[in-house]
Amino acid sequence: MSRPAVFDGHNDLLSCLWAMNDAEGRAFLEGWDGAISLPACRAGGFAGGFFAMWVPGEKADAPDPMATYRAYPPISLDKAHRVTLEQAAILIRMSAARPDAIRLCRSVAEIEAARSAGAIAAILHLEGCEGIGAGLDELHVLHAAGLRSLGPVWSRENIFGHGVPFNFPASPDTGPGLTEAGMRLVQACDRLGILVDLAHLNEAGFWDVARISTKPLVSTHAAAHALCPATRNLTDRQLDAMAETGGLVGLNFGVAFLREDGVKNPAMGAERMIRHLDHLMDRLGEGGVALGSDFDGTMTADWLQGASDLPRLITAMQQAGYGPALIERLCWGNWMDLLRRTIG
Repeated sequence: MSRPAVFDGHNDLLSCLWAMNDAEGRAFLEGWDGAISLPACRAGGFAGGFFAMWVPGEKADAPDPMATYRAYPPISLDKAHRVTLEQAAILIRMSAARPDAIRLCRSVAEIEAARSAGAIAAILHLEGCEGIGAGLDELHVLHAAGLRSLGPVWSRENIFGHGVPFNFPASPDTGPGLTEAGMRLVQACDRLGILVDLAHLNEAGFWDVARISTKPLVSTHAAAHALCPATRNLTDRQLDAMAETGGLVGLNFGVAFLREDGVKNPAMGAERMIRHLDHLMDRLGEGGVALGSDFDGTMTADWLQGASDLPRLITAMQQAGYGPALIERLCWGNWMDLLRRTIG
């Protein structure tokens, strides 16, 4: 079979470029030692995905983000607003300067057009809405600039809700849910055609979104709590609720969310990823599961270090008995179907 194109639910390239003061995205365009670059994407069949804006806290808050298990402290609106715009500008500049390489996309039609032209299709995503005020003015500006997906929180508190702390083994039921401002944010996103991402929300926030939103429930990068009881993973009850809405989960590639012991050890075989995919499909159906790597934002398996390694995951799917049609849906088609029903 020909190699399927991959559409990925989450990467942290933009925050990496921002941290390197690379406002033009040269590291992505020319190649660097991170997981996502234009050469790596073309080598591995990475044809598009959600490109996240994420505002880091002070370095003292998380000296080793790969090993820190706690709730992170809040950050100010002023800082978050500035950093959010700076990261959005990186993608906007790259898309304007190199439409042959990467394109900011606002709809499935634009994603498919980018794919046909051989460019990476990028959905602009906001991971944690610290840069948006309670009046939601910034939401409308960002939407006009191309924002089509957001998570109300990252793993810290903000004016919209409470992010789930990183912990293992533990329940995602860690505190209160959405605030009144958070509820208004979800309703505004539904009206604007902005996907609401459940990743990083605690369980109470999850159920608030389920009650308020009229759209399919989506987590762009998560895994099964039944197999790896990390707070960031989804319980079977949550998965069943998502299935009732025709929702979707993008499988997180982070080893700490896939291993039964929750250890950050990259020496992990493909069988654990297949086990999570099987479990998610059991709860959500074959149309409710896709990929959500978290490349450039988490520790992945030693055989799956970046976009160029994606053919190895596809080979693992084939060896697990997945047929060509199912692999195409997991890699591309399911995200397209979900996006048609959310952003249009």
